[in-house]
Amino acid sequence: MLEGIVVGAGHAGVEAALAMARQGKKTALITLNLEHIAKMPCNPSIGGPAKGIVVREIDALGGEMPKVADKTALQFKMLNTTKGPGVWSLRVQSDKLAYSRMMRQVCENTANLEIIEDVVEGIIVENAKVLGVTLQKGGRLLAKTVILTTGTYMDSTVMISSDVRPEGPDGDITTKNLSASLRDNGLRLFRLKTGTPPRIKTSSIDFSKTQLEPGSKEYLRFSEESANLLPYDKQVPCFLTYTTPKTLEIIRANLKKSSMYSGVVKGVGPRYCPSIEDKVVRFSDKPRHQIFLEPESLELDTTYVQGFSTSMPKDVQVEMVHSLIGLEKAEIEKYAYAIEYDAIDPLEVKLNLECKKIENLFIAGQILGTSGYEEAAGLGLMAGINAVRKLEGKEAFILRRDEAYIGVMIDDLITKGTNEPYRLLTSRAEYRLLMRHDNAEERLLKYGYENHLIDASRYERYEKKAAKLQAFKEVLANSRLSKDSGIYEYLQSLGYDEEIKGSVNALEIIRRPHVRAKDIAKILNLDIPEDLLASLEIAIKYEGYINKAKKEAYRLEKMEKMRLREDIDYLHMDNLSLEARQKLDRVKPSTLGQASRISGINPSDLQVIAIYMKNLKG
Repeated sequence: MLEGIVVGAGHAGVEAALAMARQGKKTALITLNLEHIAKMPCNPSIGGPAKGIVVREIDALGGEMPKVADKTALQFKMLNTTKGPGVWSLRVQSDKLAYSRMMRQVCENTANLEIIEDVVEGIIVENAKVLGVTLQKGGRLLAKTVILTTGTYMDSTVMISSDVRPEGPDGDITTKNLSASLRDNGLRLFRLKTGTPPRIKTSSIDFSKTQLEPGSKEYLRFSEESANLLPYDKQVPCFLTYTTPKTLEIIRANLKKSSMYSGVVKGVGPRYCPSIEDKVVRFSDKPRHQIFLEPESLELDTTYVQGFSTSMPKDVQVEMVHSLIGLEKAEIEKYAYAIEYDAIDPLEVKLNLECKKIENLFIAGQILGTSGYEEAAGLGLMAGINAVRKLEGKEAFILRRDEAYIGVMIDDLITKGTNEPYRLLTSRAEYRLLMRHDNAEERLLKYGYENHLIDASRYERYEKKAAKLQAFKEVLANSRLSKDSGIYEYLQSLGYDEEIKGSVNALEIIRRPHVRAKDIAKILNLDIPEDLLASLEIAIKYEGYINKAKKEAYRLEKMEKMRLREDIDYLHMDNLSLEARQKLDRVKPSTLGQASRISGINPSDLQVIAIYMKNLKG
């Protein structure tokens, strides 16, 4: 008998299946189409604000996305570098065909993992426990755990204006019967909507009218295990263009022809990734909008028009595209469309991503109300880890809000729910200075190692690296720079005009604005490896802020340690407000900390719960 079935082979599905199989569990990965494993139906990129840090976290936990993203990247770019390190995020422009092909190869060559091409018609449930799934071609398939990662394919409809078709992305088939099966088993589903822009023949674009957007020259990567990365001089550029007054005129004149504004769309679209017609309506005071032109693959003559999602009729889309600067004679290779699909209310799920009503059924990815490949992959990895831990009788693996963006995302979804596609943002993380691009291993590698997804050799390499980092910090703390060392001239070059008398501490100098750790190391003749310098500089410059954030996180940790029983009858608990009773009963928080983050729960409610738990313990 199988130990795990993963339904859907998108970014969540492959991470979930690989996590289970790599821990020795016999797993089946079911996909509608073998050619579409880890497919990129929308933007051809991995990472971005907040999302790039998620990919770094996936790497530290032992996932696959970071490695494949590095190997198939067309361009590497660090975003938000003019801001503080808490929001720096790596983004790679991906070769979408190479990425999908490589991920399929990884899955096919992974022991304990079988890939099945079939349609899942429903789940098999007895006594509130999942036993397997029913297949369109293969009958019943039984397993001890099931992970649903169907993405945007569950009862999905594709819309171009009034042309509405029951299909998945790019004309794929959809899985309508699975929705009915989930509803029959008592799960709450709701409709969501997303969309994608047109693809343009690259050879038909006049890039001379657009702005070049190259990558970053620094050595950047998602995975600490990646080597032989694409050099900067061979990376493929992106380009920036803009809408024109003519674009806005066309959109306003045809607004009622859009699926979004004609009444065709029933689901709620993504607030932070709206269609171009939605942007024109919501930001009517803006004279123009940015449009990024991104390459899709070295094997394709197509460009992705980032920021230009629409569900306008095809003839209107042609007018809209031709109104953009540099695309006056562009040829559309694939038209834009909106897609609507079923998702499961995340309040139906526990923090370990197991369904509350059906034991051993786990949910991950866009079916849980998220948006984006990176969020999906993070959830899939966590679902795979927790399915294995459930099989082995271990405690659930839960990441705190101060430990990982993945922890923030899961807590947001499970505690607050969502009525629109959830997008992870740096502003959602109150401890973002603790959860940076540079320290993902420091935060999470121990968990990847404990869950047998990080091997001993990598863990040992990290421990040596961490020891080196601490040693260099101590050397700097004990080093002093005299006037004749060149420090005075260096500071003058940065605009400092005070005279240095005697000597100054190297650590204190690095804390100053604009001073670079690599420059101070050079003055001291210290040979500090390039990959340690960034982490070293951040640790020194932001030490005070980091320590303050750690103290605040410690208070959160104390609340998270107070576990709440699942069988608490909140509806009949004395001294709770009516709102608190209803919301606590619906969410069923697992800790006092989680209860504190439910909207409408006030400090007096928390005090009542704490006293109740204390009385239970006697």
